[in-house]
Amino acid sequence: MPALPSPKTIVLIHGAWLTPAAWESFRARYEAKGFKVLTPAWPYLDKSVDELRTNLDPRFSKLHFKDIVDHYDAVIRALPEKPILMGHSFGGLVVQMLLDRGLGAAGVAIDPAPPFGVPAHPVAVWTSLSVFTTWNSWNRALTMSFKDFTTGFANTLPESEMRAAYDKYIVPTPGRIFFEALLGKGSKLTSPKTRPPLLLTAAEFDRTVPTPMVKSITKKQSKSPSKTEYKFFPARSHFLCQEEGWEEVADYALDWAVDAARSFAPIKVVEAASEDTQPRTGTA
Repeated sequence: MPALPSPKTIVLIHGAWLTPAAWESFRARYEAKGFKVLTPAWPYLDKSVDELRTNLDPRFSKLHFKDIVDHYDAVIRALPEKPILMGHSFGGLVVQMLLDRGLGAAGVAIDPAPPFGVPAHPVAVWTSLSVFTTWNSWNRALTMSFKDFTTGFANTLPESEMRAAYDKYIVPTPGRIFFEALLGKGSKLTSPKTRPPLLLTAAEFDRTVPTPMVKSITKKQSKSPSKTEYKFFPARSHFLCQEEGWEEVADYALDWAVDAARSFAPIKVVEAASEDTQPRTGTA
């Protein structure tokens, strides 16, 4: 089969506790290579970090994981070409669900949250324990503590850089999406089935999504006949897209996705979301 044209559009999907600001380095690097890069925010997060900490839309606390996936579904369907999809953490789970719908030319899930059926590693449970033990967290937007950031999210970042990084990037996130991921609400794959190619990455010292979890996700995703690969990055934490060496992560992810997309024959996508499940926006 002759190589297909390389996609020139990339959609970057951030994870929980973060905003599109977390992609600033990746975006600049990819744009310098001639790509059109989109970094849409989750519904209700299209504001600055300072605004989100002080004036968060109350509807954000009631957001469902499926709302987030449907939101990106609408963004991608409006594009003139199938883009490369790249997501980190919960954004990596969003990428997996979008690929499962047949969307995108190729996908990269960086240290991703798991789809339903992949058990949580004990270290991941410990890292997210505050979410599950906070009263009424199902109906609340929660804020990661600085301690949790330093011990479970960015644990390999130099101590001298931790406070600045926390202040620059961390915002509230809906507690209910963690419960929904655990219960499989909106995170069940239609497997095995043909989907766009998928790369899953793990980081050696990631305590939010430990390496064994990513290997388990890869095993589950490998049931699909589509291309599925795994990449391990040593000496990094869950914060690998912002810490030293992020360039290697960015370049490997892009090179893999471009190569995979060139050899992938497009497939028919699933039907668009119905009106009552259309994405919620900050202006709704």
